[in-house]
Amino acid sequence: MTENTGSRFKRWKKPLTIAFFLLLIVLFTMLARRIDWSEVIQTLGDFKLRTLLIAAGLTLCSFLVYACFDLIGRTYIGQPLRWKQILPVGFISYAFNLNLSAWVGGIAMRYRLYSRLGVSTGNIAKILGLSLATNWFGYMALAGVVFSSGLVTMPPGWKVSTAALQGIGALLVLASLGYLAACQFSKKRAWSIRGIEINLPSLRMACLQLALGALNWSLMAAVIFTLLPAKLDYPLVLGVLLISAIAGVVTHIPAGLGVLEAVFIGLLQHEVSRGSLLAGLIAYRAIYFICPLLIALVMYLGVEAKAKALRVKKTPA
Repeated sequence: MTENTGSRFKRWKKPLTIAFFLLLIVLFTMLARRIDWSEVIQTLGDFKLRTLLIAAGLTLCSFLVYACFDLIGRTYIGQPLRWKQILPVGFISYAFNLNLSAWVGGIAMRYRLYSRLGVSTGNIAKILGLSLATNWFGYMALAGVVFSSGLVTMPPGWKVSTAALQGIGALLVLASLGYLAACQFSKKRAWSIRGIEINLPSLRMACLQLALGALNWSLMAAVIFTLLPAKLDYPLVLGVLLISAIAGVVTHIPAGLGVLEAVFIGLLQHEVSRGSLLAGLIAYRAIYFICPLLIALVMYLGVEAKAKALRVKKTPA
């Protein structure tokens, strides 16, 4: 990309993002007017305790899997940190990331918590980079298979047709295979970006990234699937979630508020009622976003209190 092209992209990026966001608001407002809110309230009240417990259990599994991304990072940087130190950092960061954006959770929170564990700034950046790579590499591989298989059918009138989605899926599969091939065969294993050395992981580590990343996205879809009407198939729910993830990244809205709902209602309203869809997604936000955030907040306050106690103890009288 030339300098002129880059500056032109930066100039148009913000207006296009705002336009997309406004379009999303209009779309969601139109959908909201056509939703039977009495059905939403009734569906929320009809959820069985067993269903909510299953969704909560799947959420816990998903957060633990995401926290394991940082365990790969520990191996990557070669620093002897205990898993009991790393998993809380991953859990707290993920909860804040989902609700308050990547800058707060994924970056700022990780830097603060890992610096307390004696990890250097360069190594924190490596852990963060590997975690991001694990998440999106798993997404690419999983979305590539789901999209290219034709499990998700786009409604008539959408700008992206089913055939185009299959083409995108094929490209994602090729990109995933290319990453694995690079990890196995690339002769150059290290690059330096702004003073931070980036090392290409081994094929074994890349396969672990793929497995954990794909598993986390699959568990997220399983939580939603548990809370949506029973007539929907899991592969379809998974595919719609993967599509909504891209829309959430484009808009940069914390927690993807409104984006997830708009995409699910837009793609699945011909399968089940809008009210039952929205009720399931509201329950999903409560279980997957709000509850873990409250737990993470308590955990973070505990970490801060423990650190403060250690500082007071070390301070000479």
